[in-house]
Parts: sequence; C-alpha cells; structure tokens
Amino acid sequence: MRRDSRAMDSEWAVDVMRRAPYVTVSFVDADGEAYGLPLSLASADGVHWYFHGALEGKKLNAIAAHPRVCLSAVTRCTPTVGPKDGTFTLQYKSAIAFGKAEIVTDDEEKIHGLRLICERFLPNHMHAFDASIARSLGRTAVVRITLTEPPVGKRKQYDSDGEEMKYGRME
Repeated sequence: MRRDSRAMDSEWAVDVMRRAPYVTVSFVDADGEAYGLPLSLASADGVHWYFHGALEGKKLNAIAAHPRVCLSAVTRCTPTVGPKDGTFTLQYKSAIAFGKAEIVTDDEEKIHGLRLICERFLPNHMHAFDASIARSLGRTAVVRITLTEPPVGKRKQYDSDGEEMKYGRME
C-alpha cells in the first residue's frame, strides 16, 4: 500500500466487506483471462464467504481452472472537494482480500451458506426460506471462498474540521 497512513486493520476491513452492498470477486478463467464481477457475499466468521448462482457458467469454470480469487469492496464512496485545499478527491472505505474458492457439495453447508446470504439481504423474508430451499437447493450452486490471509483495509476520510483522519483515528 502506497499510503500507509490510510491503512486500516483486518477487523476494520472485514466490517467494510460485510457492509458493502456487493463484493467484486476476480477470477482467472481457463484461458488465463481475468474475470471480475460484483457478487452478493455473506459470512458468519469473516473468513468463509458464500455466494450462490447457477449450476454451470463462467464463474464455476474459472473456479475449476484457478480457484484462487481476489475480493474487493468499497463503501461510503463520496466524491468531494478537499476541505483544506479545494482539490477534487474521493472519500472512501475499502477492503481487499485473497482466498480460495470451492464449490460446496454438502447439502448442509449449502443450506448454511444460503441462509447467511438470505439473512444478510432478505432478513424480513426468512419465513419463506425453508420452502425456497425445498424448491431450489438441487438447482443452485453455492461457492465458499476461504480467505487465505487477513484482509487489508484502506480509507480516506475527513473529520468535521477538514483534517484527513489517519490510521487509528475514528469518529
């Protein structure tokens, strides 16, 4: 990281990943081409992240060829004019992590992953979860990404006096 003063710890980075509306997951396909897309991920422990999709397609083919992935998330991204010098800039909170993606084959773990996703994105509709699982579990792929190292966080944020908040300073 070029600007160490903007670095944040792993716990902070996991929080960014949990709050982001989606996390971009970057794969490498069988031809060595990069393939990244925003996905709706959920995690209970900050180490194992789940997403779901179709039983076939480019994501699953890429995982079969190259299971290592990169995750990136951004929240509170706000274009702004620097309070002290008037420069155009961007305030943000971001996180990056690396992991290994695996297609989940155990039904119990698939249900666990899907439950985490539903609890995160549709918590008011959990009453319909069991019926949905009964209808679609067999035709839904679930992927688990296990982080292989702690995530890294970074931010640029100004306080109410227009001073950039450096590492460890929270408001």
